[in-house]
Amino acid sequence: MATVSQIVDPRAPCLIGVGRQTWRAGPGGGPGGGPGVSQEAPEPLEMWDLVARAAAADAGTGSDGRVRERIDLIDVVYCQSWDYDDPAGRLATRIGATRARGHYSGIGGSIPQTLLSEAAADILAGELDLVLVVGGEALATVRQIRKEGRRPDWSHKAPERRPFPFDIPFHPAEMAHSIFEAYLTFSLFDSARRAHLGRALDDHQAWLGRLMAPMTVAAAADPTHAWFPIRRDAEELSTPTAANRMVAYPYTKLMMAIMDVDMAAALLLASHECADELGVPPEQRVYLRGWGNARDPDYVAEHRDLWRSPAMAVAARAALAGAGIRTEDVTHFDLYSCFPSSVAFGADALGLDLDMVTDGARPLTVTGGLPYHGGPGSNYMTHSIAAMAERLRSDAGAFGLVSGVGMHMTKHAYGLWSTQPGRLSPPDPRAMAQDLDRERDRTPALEPGPAGVLEPATDPEGRVTITVEADGPAAVAAYTVLHDREGSATWAPLVCNLADGTRCYARADDPGMLAAAEREELIGQTVHLVVREGVNHAQA
Repeated sequence: MATVSQIVDPRAPCLIGVGRQTWRAGPGGGPGGGPGVSQEAPEPLEMWDLVARAAAADAGTGSDGRVRERIDLIDVVYCQSWDYDDPAGRLATRIGATRARGHYSGIGGSIPQTLLSEAAADILAGELDLVLVVGGEALATVRQIRKEGRRPDWSHKAPERRPFPFDIPFHPAEMAHSIFEAYLTFSLFDSARRAHLGRALDDHQAWLGRLMAPMTVAAAADPTHAWFPIRRDAEELSTPTAANRMVAYPYTKLMMAIMDVDMAAALLLASHECADELGVPPEQRVYLRGWGNARDPDYVAEHRDLWRSPAMAVAARAALAGAGIRTEDVTHFDLYSCFPSSVAFGADALGLDLDMVTDGARPLTVTGGLPYHGGPGSNYMTHSIAAMAERLRSDAGAFGLVSGVGMHMTKHAYGLWSTQPGRLSPPDPRAMAQDLDRERDRTPALEPGPAGVLEPATDPEGRVTITVEADGPAAVAAYTVLHDREGSATWAPLVCNLADGTRCYARADDPGMLAAAEREELIGQTVHLVVREGVNHAQA
């Protein structure tokens, strides 16, 4: 009888070890039921060391030192907590990975799976055998230290401060209209999806609570790792209160990712033959069966269909095609959940029945998601992939799909995993580009909107042109209403369609208009724009 090692591609990439840890005071230890920080977490380098050693031990070879010595590449996910002079090199020295070369990533929620996909391609090509992907943040500790009037005093600080690695330049129109924060941009997308579905505002607010509540169930089931292991019902999540203020309509605080956490995770990806050589038990191996990366336009107003993500659909299809399966063949999911719109867009891209999601019958997370498990900077997916590996080891042969979203609904990464080895067809970039073109074009142009405002035109890359300054009538295509820390509405960012087929940003400040925008649908309505000091001001 043939053994697994005889029938599996020797270059097949598989996770052989995972490690993850959360440092917190315990459930309910902080304000509003949060965990708080009773003791300082270790510095990030020590966090990486601990979880890397845990991942090597998790491989089950009986010699985690031998595993660490075999590492060819250390990929460190960008760390916001501390700027080290040589992050990967310092970690290699600490864990005894003497042969490893190092790489330090950029930023974005899709980074960990992207690193693994790139490593998998090199493993398939015979260029690598064993890769460590690791990341960790001590942002809660940094926040606590600064509240006490201190500064972190950690090791190996970079001699010169490096700029934050944004790889997308700011658009002048977004700068003029303060389109910066993720809670603002993702709520803009949410409003467009709500209007596209024709859902009433109050109904949608309640629906968002039902979408996110099942994630709190997953977080509560894992008090070891979740930052907020607290089960909450839909009404608690969706209803604005003093403890759950409205931030960016329709998003309350409890619907949004929490970045100020202390947690780290590590993943070891090996070739099948390397796993054999190290003596990794077959039941510890979780194979990468498919992956896909795709990109939507960089800027919010450039998206033709503000209510969906063509790139998500293409990346998800590529991941599933790698193993030759369909969405219905996937048992476990962890869709990126920085805000509800990323969850809803992801589910739409996969063709999932969201009625099953909102009643808890089809969970979309194995961790609890970024608002409840915690979203440590760019490193959340390292945790979700580790959790998925643990889940799949207890459900042999099942498929698990993870996703990541980078920047403002721009970069998308999907990974398909299973303990069952099998076919792996890496995505063809040319075929994916063609699929993305088809996906962008599949929605017919809409009829002319109010006041003759046309559906935006797109360039060959599928982008809508952004007009910086615009006077006169415009049709609202997306909006949100921002609130201060006391819960009062302050201003509303708008994305508007213009009669020439371009788009612009605008802002509304009138209190009556802000109040009305949270009671009645503003999308599709005509507003009058007046330019003052480079800003398009919207008047009803």
